[in-house]
Amino acid sequence: MKAAFHEKILAGDREGIEALTKEAVGKGTSVAKIINEYLMPAMEEVGRQYEEGEMFIPEMLMAAHAMQAGMAILKPLIVGDEVKTAGGVVIGTVQGDLHDIGKSLVGMMLESAGFEVHDLGTDVAPARFVAAVRDEKPAILGLSAMLTTTMPNMKATIDALKEAGLREKVLVLVGGAPLTSEFASSIGADGYAEDASSAMQRAKALARS
Repeated sequence: MKAAFHEKILAGDREGIEALTKEAVGKGTSVAKIINEYLMPAMEEVGRQYEEGEMFIPEMLMAAHAMQAGMAILKPLIVGDEVKTAGGVVIGTVQGDLHDIGKSLVGMMLESAGFEVHDLGTDVAPARFVAAVRDEKPAILGLSAMLTTTMPNMKATIDALKEAGLREKVLVLVGGAPLTSEFASSIGADGYAEDASSAMQRAKALARS
């Protein structure tokens, strides 16, 4: 069955994943096994193929949607500590920036890696990020910017976290087309990701640190 899940995820077959997930549940396969042994390894392969240039953003989006279709069936069945999450993540596009596609793809990839994602959307003010960190207590805060004119709002958000006494309580991961690792370091971020696949890998590494 693992091979079938692998094939359907890579093909971005939502209906196929829904059918396989229901079949696996019907056979008594544990939710933890379906997620950890069937779904997540397939999404890791999606990330690898994207990084190697064997898969592109449309295919990766389809694979992520297929993964979400399976998770939609499994989430109501999760009981207690049967499935351990990778941690909580709050994501959003910074104030003044309405770009959504890249940030949403990152959210889907993080969910596929086992993170609980709280997406604040676009044009998010520093104060709203601060409130979300205070309320949600995530392990990671992901900030996105696609415009050079909105990049300073990433630093403004990090500064607002410091003022609220929350900076040491969350790891900040930044990303977006105009960003560089040097810029991320200069504003005091904990990590930088150039695309959704690397964001997933970087978030996993940060969560383990």
